[in-house]
Amino acid sequence: MINKYPTLYSFRRCPYAMRARLVLRLCKIECIIREISLKAKNTEFLRVSPKATVPVLVLPNGEVLEESLDILYWSLEQNDPSKLKVNDQLARKTSKLIELFDTKFKFHLDRYKYSSRYNIQNSQVHRDKAREILVQINTMLEGKNYIWGKNISLLDISILPFVRQFRIADKEWFDDNLGLENVNNWLNTFLNSDLLASIMTKYKVWEIDDPVTLF
Repeated sequence: MINKYPTLYSFRRCPYAMRARLVLRLCKIECIIREISLKAKNTEFLRVSPKATVPVLVLPNGEVLEESLDILYWSLEQNDPSKLKVNDQLARKTSKLIELFDTKFKFHLDRYKYSSRYNIQNSQVHRDKAREILVQINTMLEGKNYIWGKNISLLDISILPFVRQFRIADKEWFDDNLGLENVNNWLNTFLNSDLLASIMTKYKVWEIDDPVTLF
């Protein structure tokens, strides 16, 4: 049984791990899930992936995918559902926007949400820089449920976990003072979706002798 399925090392709240779980769910790929404690990392996890960050997907052939985007593209190669497919032009735009969120947005998000860790005196500077990026998304969402239309896309599932974290840093400010109605509605649709609920199951932290748990 173990050799039949990929094995996903995950952490429930990590936006990168959420991204991986979302695409695995949408592509209907079953896998073994192993919840990792980031404060006390399992020795087997460290053996599999010495860089020690989640998500990590170990394929049945032993290949190890250590980046969330690698897991996304591998999943799409196995089973790309029609609602995730986009034309070449949108694929290029998708890649550029994912890169924007993985670099600039994440940079400002971390310094806003974890200002004490970074010795940031005025976290609002980083909050406002992150908001500037969301202004672009707000415009793209005009008249639509999701960025490219009525269906959730690879772009949506790649960046929504980070927007979720941005809101968590100060929910009251985000809900009442963000001033980007389309972004608020887009995130709320995601937060209340069956899709998100389906990938946010709480698993006990995995230990080597635990029975197999399928995701």
